[in-house]
Amino acid sequence: MRNYGINYDTGITADGDCTRKRFEDAVVRRELQIIATDLHATAVRVTGNDPQRLAQAGEHALAAGLELWFSPVPVGLESGALPGYFADCAGEAERLRRAHVGRVVLVAGCEISLWCAGYFPGGDNVADRIATVIDPDLSRKPDIMAALASGLERARHTLRDIVRAARENFAGPITYAAAPWETVDWGLFDLVSVDAYRDADNAAGYRKALRAYQRFGKPVAVTEFGCCTYRGAADRGGMGWMIVEEKAGPPIIPGTYERDEEEQVRHLHDMLAIYEADGVDSAFWHTFAGFEFPRHPTDPHRDFDLASYGIVAVLDNRRGTTYPDMPWEPKKVFGALAAAYARARP
Repeated sequence: MRNYGINYDTGITADGDCTRKRFEDAVVRRELQIIATDLHATAVRVTGNDPQRLAQAGEHALAAGLELWFSPVPVGLESGALPGYFADCAGEAERLRRAHVGRVVLVAGCEISLWCAGYFPGGDNVADRIATVIDPDLSRKPDIMAALASGLERARHTLRDIVRAARENFAGPITYAAAPWETVDWGLFDLVSVDAYRDADNAAGYRKALRAYQRFGKPVAVTEFGCCTYRGAADRGGMGWMIVEEKAGPPIIPGTYERDEEEQVRHLHDMLAIYEADGVDSAFWHTFAGFEFPRHPTDPHRDFDLASYGIVAVLDNRRGTTYPDMPWEPKKVFGALAAAYARARP
């Protein structure tokens, strides 16, 4: 592979909540230095829906010597607002591209059919749209299936408008972080990218599906892969975080889950072996930290790090011991990822 990377969240606001409430410049700079030097990553995909936060983190990523994948993730915007939003983001990405030595890739959206409004049933509420997509009885609801198909076609057309606006403001390579269910016109983009979580349902056909993206004759990137931190999380893939119940008052994990940091390590090694063997250009573990999923040392029903894909466990109001200046502690997959990336790095 050309790039061994990781996702880095600057904060995504959805349904009135934000995935990163505290965003301190010194912490962001230090974390991106750690990603470059201690994890031996070659690239970082910086995600969020605030263009200024993205640019701030992007500055630090490039200063650390990382290839920057500048990845705005708008939530709740309707199709008419998306071209203007991405034009602004593309302008920020172009400023970084011109000001710094290093490669900048613009990721012009992420799963817009799900994250943005007006494509899938559920209105402005992301949780409702997710519930529609994962409904086990979905195939027996022809009206919903028809609405989903129509929404996917509208999203396909919106992407054309987004790319047109982005290219007017950004001169570097452009890609899009697609969901596996989306039908993207990859002729619009310089790289083909997909959020490719493996789970129990798609495991048998996973490699075949991933190889199919190579038919477009462009570099293929996996913009998200990974699993959470409990036994059996790898079988749940991208839905592993949904063990948290947030509707009935304060968030809680109602079930019983066994903490298993080795689950992430095994999954990391399995997926890297696939990507290296199948000619993937770039792959990004999701994610560096689940900032709003802190670890609880004694109560498993409030140990939200179980539902985190992060390679570090976020600590509540205290500092770690391995990195005393950071509000988190590395998990086992941190060392495994660092070792794997160090071996692969030129």
